[in-house]
Amino acid sequence: MTQMSIESSRAPATTRPRVGFLGVGWIGHHRMRAIAEADVVEIAAVADSADAMIAQAAPLAPHAIALSTFEELLDQDIDGVVIATPTALHAEQSIRALARGKAVFCQKPLGRTAKEVRAVIDTAHSANRLLAVDLSYRFTEAMRQIRRLVHNGELGHVYAVELTFHNAYGPDKPWFYDPALAGGGCVIDLGVHLVDLALWVLDFPKVTGTSSRLFANGQLLSTYDRVEDYALATIDLETDTAVHLTCSWRLPAGRDAVISAAFYGTRGGAAMRNINGSFYDFVAELYRGTASETLASPPDAWFGRAAVEWARALAAGTSFDPSVERCADVAAVLDRIYGR
Repeated sequence: MTQMSIESSRAPATTRPRVGFLGVGWIGHHRMRAIAEADVVEIAAVADSADAMIAQAAPLAPHAIALSTFEELLDQDIDGVVIATPTALHAEQSIRALARGKAVFCQKPLGRTAKEVRAVIDTAHSANRLLAVDLSYRFTEAMRQIRRLVHNGELGHVYAVELTFHNAYGPDKPWFYDPALAGGGCVIDLGVHLVDLALWVLDFPKVTGTSSRLFANGQLLSTYDRVEDYALATIDLETDTAVHLTCSWRLPAGRDAVISAAFYGTRGGAAMRNINGSFYDFVAELYRGTASETLASPPDAWFGRAAVEWARALAAGTSFDPSVERCADVAAVLDRIYGR
């Protein structure tokens, strides 16, 4: 595809930050829709190698320039880039964009290993550019309510966390099943959210130990020449909190998805869980003994909130945000689960 305008006319000049999108498949399209509806930045350029994806994105940003390569996108007069490409490209593309002075919002995971993640964060710091990662479940109202309870001390000392993410379908792209390209299987795809939620809610205490068992097609893996489709892990924290994690692709769980994050303390418990197998609808409950109280329930338009928050921070002139350092902590736990 040669450089062209999605519409023949360009948008009027604006003082809002100009943002480009790299990859507008399913995830990129939805993040683009959320940012367009927030209307705090100008979507100035869209890059994708597939003409069909560009055509689907056109109504969301009719004045954007359509491009086919990342190099063309970097050459545009833009302030930030939203990256929604295969995992193997995340670190390299983020580093290149940051080094060119562009802020970055990247689909998770930021890198395949802690070393890759560290390199991206260091580049953002050196360039003094805003960097954020799409750890979207933090932005559900259910998880926000649970974090509030924990921070207010309403659960007492949280000594146990139980995390689950079973996806009945698994990924549909071949690269997900190549450990060199994906960096792992269901843990790096789904478990990254669970590890992040546990550490985020608990204010990122130090991890003192991990143990894990990874399976592929029901066989326990002793080497990582295949990606896992079922995993369980225990993460020990310096606060004497035990975190138990399970995640999978294609588990016969009787529904589309099983997603939950439960926190148990000396004064009570709280849990987020999906409703009727939904990937999008969550309830949060507070537990006191055998009694429960609903904290949050659908509807909750959370899906694009992480992207919108990044766009608003960019519009506010935010440069490097040190909170992104926590992504390195999460990546280090994933490395330990994989025995790296």
